[in-house]
Amino acid sequence: MVKKSVCRTWISSAEGSVWKEKRPEAPGRAYGNLSLSPERGRKWLGMGGAFNELGWQALSSLPAARRRKVIAALFDPADGCRFNLCRIPIGASDYAGEWYSLAPVEDDFEMKHFSIERDRRTLIPYVKAALKIRPDMRFFASPWSPPIWMKDHKAYNVGSPRGEPKYQRALALYYVRFLEAYARDGIRVDQIHVMNEPASTHHKFPMCEWTGAGMRDFIRDYLGPLFEERGVGAEIWFSTLNTSDYNGFVNAALCDPRARKYIAGVGLQWEGRFMVRRTHEAWPEMPLMQTENECGDGENTWEYAQYVFDMMYEYINGGVSAYIYWNIVLPEGGESTWGWKQNSLVTVDVRSGRVNYTPEFYLLKHLSAFVEPGAVRVVLAGEWAGTAIGFENPGGEIVLLVNNPFERARTCHVEAAGGAFKAALPARSFNTFVVGEDAH
Repeated sequence: MVKKSVCRTWISSAEGSVWKEKRPEAPGRAYGNLSLSPERGRKWLGMGGAFNELGWQALSSLPAARRRKVIAALFDPADGCRFNLCRIPIGASDYAGEWYSLAPVEDDFEMKHFSIERDRRTLIPYVKAALKIRPDMRFFASPWSPPIWMKDHKAYNVGSPRGEPKYQRALALYYVRFLEAYARDGIRVDQIHVMNEPASTHHKFPMCEWTGAGMRDFIRDYLGPLFEERGVGAEIWFSTLNTSDYNGFVNAALCDPRARKYIAGVGLQWEGRFMVRRTHEAWPEMPLMQTENECGDGENTWEYAQYVFDMMYEYINGGVSAYIYWNIVLPEGGESTWGWKQNSLVTVDVRSGRVNYTPEFYLLKHLSAFVEPGAVRVVLAGEWAGTAIGFENPGGEIVLLVNNPFERARTCHVEAAGGAFKAALPARSFNTFVVGEDAH
């Protein structure tokens, strides 16, 4: 007997009415306006966000039981967002409490004074709280700036890495010491992403300008050989790129075979979305990651969540294997140490203790709670394909995330895996459908 597929789950979220379970109907016509093609993409690594000091400060203002509830909502593999791949800053990020590095002593070329003591107070407890909920979580790490004595301008928010060999060797050793120190504290970091947003120029927050050729040469001549010499297990990613300059960055690195042999993947954020499909088509065997969701303005509106869906669509259908949010938790208002505001998945009013799960929390959960690591992206067809993302889980289930961006309800007729159904999607709503074989 041939088994038919049915829609096992339909979860819908609209403004003011989130995470509602609904029932689809039998198809009202013989054809669908959303269907699957036979084409499949590369394996999915997962989803997550970034750990930062201000997020832990906000969580630390809550009683322990409420703090655990928030952490579970994000990481619990049964009922939460099921985040499994997250980012750790190496030194100060733009949501740190202040400027700092892990090697502050000038000309410490042997890293004798390298220390993660600050992280043990302000960051590692956050990571370990998540690991208690999700012990199989994987991590990648990147600096926003090297220690300032390694830069051509001794400032966290301007300048580039010095090119002299002793400084390049010291920077490579800085990454190794970070990996070793975190491992001793029970946190295995699986990937090093060489520099956050190297196409940046002067900012208020920590940053480091670096050319694609400079990053390539550093990986080829210093970081890769040191990892090889020390038997370091972590991967090296050419990342995180905030530029659409494909030839100046991606092509400059990957067309050099001596550099490419050390590069395990390419990470893109911000303007990198404009070259994700180009990179995937040129280098189909090279894993790609969206490394930082755009930041918003601290308002956390439903409109911005709709905008984020469009980014997710571009990146995922363009070929990335992972999608990473930025700040998971922030104090209400999302203001940084340096005075601007950004969105987050959860906000905490540190005075009242009120916790708010923002629209982007529900948007990401609509995908992360259902798509498993090892899933493959499926290509969709039909008039709804421009607002839908599809995956096939390792067990054969199909997961569809369909956005209705319109101001009125619209009906989606779905054909998937031998079955069909229709669903009246609420206005401006995110909808997850899980399709599998009929158990009857």
